[in-house]
Amino acid sequence: MKRLLILALTLLWCGATWAVEISTLKGTVRCDGKGVAGVIVTDGESFTTTDAKGRFALPSADDNKLVYITVPSGYRVDSKMSVPQFWLKKESGKKSYDFTLLRKAEDDTHHGFIVIADPQIWHQKEFPALREGMADIRRTVEGYEIPFHGICCGDMISYDHTFYPTYNEVTATSGLDFFSTPGNHDMTLYSRSHETSTRLWEETFGPVCYSFNVGKAHYIVLNDNFYIGRDYFYIGYLDEKQFAWLEKDLSYVEKGSTVFVILHIPSTCEESDRKQFSYGNIANVMTNAPQLHRMLAPYNAHILSGHTHTTYNQIITEKLYEHVIPALSGAWWQGMLCTDGTPRGYGVFEVDGDRVQWYYKSTDFKPDHQMTLYTEADSADFAGQVVANVWAADANWKIEAQFDGGEKLPMERFTAYDPGAQKMYADREKLDHPYVYPTPSDHFFRIVIPEGAKQVTVTATDRFGRNYQETLNL
Repeated sequence: MKRLLILALTLLWCGATWAVEISTLKGTVRCDGKGVAGVIVTDGESFTTTDAKGRFALPSADDNKLVYITVPSGYRVDSKMSVPQFWLKKESGKKSYDFTLLRKAEDDTHHGFIVIADPQIWHQKEFPALREGMADIRRTVEGYEIPFHGICCGDMISYDHTFYPTYNEVTATSGLDFFSTPGNHDMTLYSRSHETSTRLWEETFGPVCYSFNVGKAHYIVLNDNFYIGRDYFYIGYLDEKQFAWLEKDLSYVEKGSTVFVILHIPSTCEESDRKQFSYGNIANVMTNAPQLHRMLAPYNAHILSGHTHTTYNQIITEKLYEHVIPALSGAWWQGMLCTDGTPRGYGVFEVDGDRVQWYYKSTDFKPDHQMTLYTEADSADFAGQVVANVWAADANWKIEAQFDGGEKLPMERFTAYDPGAQKMYADREKLDHPYVYPTPSDHFFRIVIPEGAKQVTVTATDRFGRNYQETLNL
């Protein structure tokens, strides 16, 4: 096709002049040799949809390097070692790009997905542990009779991008296709600007902002790691190009729909960071998150994020919930516990139409392992008390203690350090990473032990009415 136009954009910023070429890309989206209508096609900036015969024409600027589709419900795409191939790399002079969809064998209205965060492979010796984690995921998925996919909230590796092929090979043993977003460790660093920080990621995993549909749910993947052009430093920030892309993407989604947004750096970890901006927290949460929250207001939305290696479950509004997923690697593969005492593991979500349920699955534990109990024998800070670390709890959970078969009594939520994590990471000289240390969290619950009590049973009831119990002899 002939080039439609050349736009010369004169920018006063630093006196620079930029020339951007706009070409029209054409192609088809087919399944079983037949065109599929209504499929969204984008280059990360412009959007179009396929016609009744599966054909599309997309104006595309030359600085957008990929062209890709939003995989529609009922379909999937081929994958390479767990990576869905929904994108094509633009080639100089090439104007035709064709995509192939594969029809799913079963209805995906009722489906599930696994969410992992921060595998963060630092050394080859950690891949066997990652393989064990994938085997645990596979066993979990095999217990369901619905289709599943995987989501990774970033930081696949620690810095060595040559590990990506091995990472993908190991991840593929889970039996799932993983839709992933980059983490700050997946960025190409030590360059002069943010704009080149995702080039190695794109070669393996494709675009950093994209979407796909499964059943009635719409999934959106964004990159909120913003490299500031200095050493390895970054902030949590969503740039305007992605916001503009997101506006267009959401224009195809019916208001009131179920939407999942996948990030690396959380939009929020605590109510306090939503109330008061802090310069000291700019690498831990997305600095411009309020704008994202407002855009998601018309939907029933869930944000899935990672980065902290610890657990946060935040009810932002009645229609917006953030799940900060603990690290699959625990504390950087130095021990089975994350630094807040959460066992390493992953999230298990089940979506049936617009109904969403979830739980946290600790690797190598049964699904009902949802808490650890402590007394002053574990920490002097807990003198005279029973303390439960209920890592997946949110404000809609009910945590109760029962002494010697008596009545159930409510436990008080508070912030504490996990004694198990304190013990596990006490001697940093024995660890590969000196920056691993216990961190406080607010998913602890306490109650004073009545005089003469010999046994306590703690019951945690989650927001879906499921009960989990642990008993401790005093």
